[in-house]
Amino acid sequence: MYNSEANKAAQSPYNGPPTGAWTTGLCGCFEDVGSCCMTCCCPCIIFGQNAEVVDKGRTSCAFAGMIFYALSYCGIGCLYSYTYRSKLRGLYSLPEEPCMDLCVHCWCPTCAICQEYRELKNRGLDPSIGWSGNEEKMNRGNQVPPNVALGMTR
Repeated sequence: MYNSEANKAAQSPYNGPPTGAWTTGLCGCFEDVGSCCMTCCCPCIIFGQNAEVVDKGRTSCAFAGMIFYALSYCGIGCLYSYTYRSKLRGLYSLPEEPCMDLCVHCWCPTCAICQEYRELKNRGLDPSIGWSGNEEKMNRGNQVPPNVALGMTR
């Protein structure tokens, strides 16, 4: 169902764990207590951060969070949020577990948003810094130091 901690540690932060498996379970909220508490108190913020990263900056955190908040106020936030779970699954070829994405977001929205946040973090992305921060971090990681010519030798 999901990879062990030993497998996670052996992976490069930008390549992340292999595709095809969730790195944590749906109910693994306490693996990251900070995001768990934040998701319980303000799910629209964590959802917005996830959405911005999953959409690679095409959707802003504030916009996605406000849309989620407004729809949740009407009781239909899951109709918006499940689409980002589907996009995340598509990015990493993750299985639709434990049931369909819409069902997961309707019955356990807090757990689903928290799991998606952990998944992004475990794959080397940090939703809290937004897409541009992650993009900058990835570009810095790919830079090669300049080739310095050797001076005269004796």
